[in-house]
Amino acid sequence: MEENDIIKALAALSHTSRLRVFRALVVTGPTGLTPGQLCERLDIPAATMSFHLKELSNAGLVQPIRDGRNLIYSAQFAHMNGVISYLTENCCEGQNCTPVTAPHHNEAHHE
Repeated sequence: MEENDIIKALAALSHTSRLRVFRALVVTGPTGLTPGQLCERLDIPAATMSFHLKELSNAGLVQPIRDGRNLIYSAQFAHMNGVISYLTENCCEGQNCTPVTAPHHNEAHHE
């Protein structure tokens, strides 16, 4: 994967609404969602949703597929995995390591 592809993907995901859209599509899996379904689930206006889907599509993170009169957007898992691989390919300078995982953002913080 080229550095410019990574930059486009990270730039697209650097907006709260686009990140939420992408995560919703990842959760849904390959079946995808229509823009209308995304608008309802995420409470984002249709015109704004259209803009965000275009940005995610241009970054290669989502792909629309026509199903009759509807467009169904789904996450492009290969591209997403390519971005993750690029970011982690030299983790721990090539040593066998187990990355530290942060607690899920919805979990309560305990000290």
